[in-house]
Amino acid sequence: MPKKESRREAKTTSKTATIPADGSNEPKRKKTRSSEVRRRAGKLESRTMDREQLISSEVVYQGRLFRVVRDKLIEPTGLESERDVVRHNGSVVILALDSSKSKKDPWLVIERQYRHAANQFLWELPAGKLEPGEDPLAGAQRELAEETGYRAKKWRQLAEYYASPGFLGESMRVFVAENLIAGVARPEEDERIEFRLVRLSDTLKMIEKGAIHDGKTLTGVLLYAWLMQRDRRK
Repeated sequence: MPKKESRREAKTTSKTATIPADGSNEPKRKKTRSSEVRRRAGKLESRTMDREQLISSEVVYQGRLFRVVRDKLIEPTGLESERDVVRHNGSVVILALDSSKSKKDPWLVIERQYRHAANQFLWELPAGKLEPGEDPLAGAQRELAEETGYRAKKWRQLAEYYASPGFLGESMRVFVAENLIAGVARPEEDERIEFRLVRLSDTLKMIEKGAIHDGKTLTGVLLYAWLMQRDRRK
């Protein structure tokens, strides 16, 4: 019996030997790691700037719709880099809705036009580029009237996003246009646009079947539909 008790005492001693002198149950190695993480985070925070520092910028291509610039810079994180960026004045997207017959399932204006970059016809929401210095809302009103002939009494911005911020500086603002008034479309000379009214529910079915590939249309329609469902649950 005495021998067994001595073994237990030995086991107890070996377990308590790992407890720090300050009485904490946390091993010292964990504290060391936490301190190291904080130290590294502090260094990273100290290197973070409020804005990037542009060292040089060179226009390597100038086109009718956009330009490509090659920038050398120090990013806000402190990283020195060289980036090729497509610079664009920005675009507007219009979710034009007719809710006169049904507020739960409104009709919306969608277009069909050929897109050479995609090598196919695409279903899209009305959209277009902004002129230099143009107010986004004014640009959205202009584009809707030019492409479809519709005007709207009620406007609000739904979202703003960047389609591909890795290299494309184009900002896209999505507007909701309601209380539509029909008119005569006046598209630009290089535009061949067909448009029609489609129920929101049918547009969602087109998305589900993979019939809509345009990013701005997916973003605008799905976000609007999600917000409608959220508001109904309130």
